[in-house]
Amino acid sequence: MREVIRARGHEHVAATHESTFEVTTDDWLTPAGDCIVGIEADRAPTDFDDDFVAACRDPGATIILTLETAAASQQVRARGHPDLTFDSDRSAVVRTSTYVDDRTVAIGADSAAADLDRDLADVLADGADLTVTLAVE
Repeated sequence: MREVIRARGHEHVAATHESTFEVTTDDWLTPAGDCIVGIEADRAPTDFDDDFVAACRDPGATIILTLETAAASQQVRARGHPDLTFDSDRSAVVRTSTYVDDRTVAIGADSAAADLDRDLADVLADGADLTVTLAVE
């Protein structure tokens, strides 16, 4: 099962946050948003299919996130959790921690924004189109 989010980078993408990365439906980004890697997302967690959400709530679920631009890509492995709500209509956040709120789509990730390949971060800072694919196993 998978879900796909299409977004774009922004000149303020820094990708320096050490415990999360985020894609937002907002059409702006300030320099303080150091976890945000994509804006103007075409979907938010509340738009995801109910079966996908149920699969992500399995405590044994592995969630593979692929962040892809025309010039660079990276995969991030994370876990599901029974408390994931997928209620946010604004942002999808992936966390290295076990913290869960309405924006959280995966926990225990092996990478945060600061861990992303710098080539990927650089093209996002140049405004590249971004596709984020979430696949649950």
